[in-house]
Amino acid sequence: MIRFDQLIRRDMIVRDVKQRHPATVAVFESLHFRAVCDECDIETVARRNGQNAADVIDALNRAAFGGDMEAKGAGND
Repeated sequence: MIRFDQLIRRDMIVRDVKQRHPATVAVFESLHFRAVCDECDIETVARRNGQNAADVIDALNRAAFGGDMEAKGAGND
């Protein structure tokens, strides 16, 4: 079971998420998060890229936790 405090959240730093959850690297790349943004929080970079932060967080959590997200009904915030 995934605990809330294990989920990726909008205020987390991109580099920390990449290190803790290597499966998210491909998601960050597909969303055009550049390496220069690794020290920023996810919400800030999403906003600068014109993306919905909730959608980005959802995609990252799905990559990090896979089917566990669906089975447990975990949210993104």
